[in-house]
Amino acid sequence: MATIAYQQLCQRLSQEKYTWLVTGAAGFIGSHLVEQLLRLSQQVIGLDNFATGYQHNLQQVLNNLPPDRAQLFHFIEGDIRDLAVCHQATEGVDLVLHQAALGSVPRSIKDPLTTHAVNVDGFMNMLTAAQKNNVRRFVYASSSSVYGDSPILPKVEHHLGQLLSPYAVSKMTNELYGKVFTRCYNFVTFGLRYFNVFGARQSPVGPYAAVLPRWVQSLLSGEQAVIYGDGTTTRDFCFIDNVVQANLLAAMTDNSKAFGQVFNIAVGQQTSLNALFKQIATLLGVADAGPVYQAFRPGDIKDSLADITLAKELLGYVPTHDVNDGLGVAMAWYRKQK
Repeated sequence: MATIAYQQLCQRLSQEKYTWLVTGAAGFIGSHLVEQLLRLSQQVIGLDNFATGYQHNLQQVLNNLPPDRAQLFHFIEGDIRDLAVCHQATEGVDLVLHQAALGSVPRSIKDPLTTHAVNVDGFMNMLTAAQKNNVRRFVYASSSSVYGDSPILPKVEHHLGQLLSPYAVSKMTNELYGKVFTRCYNFVTFGLRYFNVFGARQSPVGPYAAVLPRWVQSLLSGEQAVIYGDGTTTRDFCFIDNVVQANLLAAMTDNSKAFGQVFNIAVGQQTSLNALFKQIATLLGVADAGPVYQAFRPGDIKDSLADITLAKELLGYVPTHDVNDGLGVAMAWYRKQK
């Protein structure tokens, strides 16, 4: 059930019309943002180069909507590494939700140059283009990876450790530039540090896919799922609806204390990989299935748990789904797809 702050925001957006740009629109998180904004009758521009996003994600979104809402969507196929594309995409836009990035710690360790080009150079292109085109608000995806090797639990925004991967460096660089643009140009930015987001349309494809959809694919196809480490590693798994809520709350807040800040976006609930795997297997009807364990991967962290106090206080963010709620919805979707 939506929180009071989010309910009020959705009511407000049903009456006020804005033009939004969602980068990475064909991806997992981006497609959910597009869908919710269209449901609220907002004008939405999507930008994606299909490097990690999929046309079928957008098609599924549009198929789920009444025709009058679907026609509010305009798509641009383009790359954020191209500054001209970024300028074109941000013309006449009120609000940007910047999700386009190359995710995955292992990918960044294998290919740091491409990660930097997309996540840093591409981010700067989007940030400068949005600022030049007088975009009102710029909300961008950061990551819990910026906490590095800090042993402090729960993770609080101002307590950081040593960074452990090029991916983490790229996201920390985004945060630094976001804050500086707010200070130097009075350009309002918000960074959202996502903690292990999951939900429908999260792809299991490729060597850098997230752990949860990889497990689901393996379990549904009768293959053995892999856990890196001994399974006692913990994460703060966050259902996609919580992330959508956080993006919209940040983009529309009038609280000036939130301007230029970065926020943990999670549930505040610690779950081990072993416990998560068991729950997923049970929900999929293969409770007897067991994982195979492999070596812990370089760049990964052992434990993660978010303190979401700052997002609650400044944005009005309150998660609507804990891990159990989110898994129930997500597994029903995966079963249907199969």
